Amino acid sequence: MILIQFTGLSGSGKTTLAQNVRHLLIENGYKAEIVDGDIYRKTICKDLGFSKEDRCENVRRLFNVGRNFVAEDTITLMSVINPYESLRNELRTHEFVRTVFLDCSINNLIKRDPKGLYKKALLPENDLNRIKNFTGISDVFETPAKADLVLKTDLETVSFSTNKLYDFIIDNLRKEL
Repeated sequence: MILIQFTGLSGSGKTTLAQNVRHLLIENGYKAEIVDGDIYRKTICKDLGFSKEDRCENVRRLFNVGRNFVAEDTITLMSVINPYESLRNELRTHEFVRTVFLDCSINNLIKRDPKGLYKKALLPENDLNRIKNFTGISDVFETPAKADLVLKTDLETVSFSTNKLYDFIIDNLRKEL
């Protein structure tokens, strides 16, 4: 089975594409689950902050959840920012892990800003509502050097990216046979 580790900045489309491709997979008879960083931040990761160590621990916990789904022959879509190349490479040591980079320019992300997070991250330094340590603005995001698939979500339609991801997953499943 396969685990897709999405990586990309907030608002790049990780959750949207995970939901869309999960729907397609289930529609075509596959078992598929989403391990969404936003959801798990409220449960098994609620004790974690946003330091580098906590972000890494967050991803490792999500990976452990995902690994359990893979063990149950379930395609797993791990939707989390996952900003560090070393951690992505650590997960890639497992033969069932594929890295999908959702590439979207910071300017487009600021325009999209579906959760209003960029607006808060760009507030003046002394503003109490400012988000500190915001990935891509005031904290690092390391662009993947070895993504298995790159989706240009500011240039491609959601439908195009969804189908491209679906085809990528199916091709990888066929290679396992």
